[in-house]
Amino acid sequence: MSNRTIYIVDDNVEFLDSTRFWLSGAGFEVKTCSDPREAIETLAQRDRSAPACLMLDVRMPHLSGLDVHDALNERDAALPVIYMSGHADVPLAVQAMRKGAVTLLEKPFDEGALEAAIDHAFRAPAPPAATAGAAAAEPADAAADEAQARYAAREARLTPRERQVLSFVIQGVYNKVIADRIGLSIKTVELYRARGMGKLQARSVAELTRMMVTRQA
Repeated sequence: MSNRTIYIVDDNVEFLDSTRFWLSGAGFEVKTCSDPREAIETLAQRDRSAPACLMLDVRMPHLSGLDVHDALNERDAALPVIYMSGHADVPLAVQAMRKGAVTLLEKPFDEGALEAAIDHAFRAPAPPAATAGAAAAEPADAAADEAQARYAAREARLTPRERQVLSFVIQGVYNKVIADRIGLSIKTVELYRARGMGKLQARSVAELTRMMVTRQA
């Protein structure tokens, strides 16, 4: 039995069951919750010495994933968060990344993207209150520096027009509106968008947003 625990908070019970089955089969201990308020209490009382991460749905009744994240931070119960969304909601993705999320995954998951996100989450640094001195932070700092270097190398390959188009994309601006704003055809905007995402190796708008907000790849 793995000592790594994945908490999953989502109001879709069928999704919880299928994802728990998938991740349990991969060797993780999986704990699920469909009630965000109940999840806050559970996570606030968890054993914080045990390695864990949280997969958190962005949109839920009563409390959003962003609200849950804030509540956990207020209780000093923060842990690495992987946000999930069934909608390409770019403004929410930006908010999620600025709260320090590991990443945001779009449903249905790409298996490779989920495995990479979980691996990243368990390598993420502990919250400041739980970090045992500066030495413990050094590996995480090195990993962050490496990720920033990778992003910088990819970003340097972007043309000014590709960078301009992608900056509109992460604001949630539609291709037609981008075309009108910068005086290009929609097909040309689509070309710049595809080329730019290819150079950054972003497989989705959510992943592109994470990269451009955190400047890490």
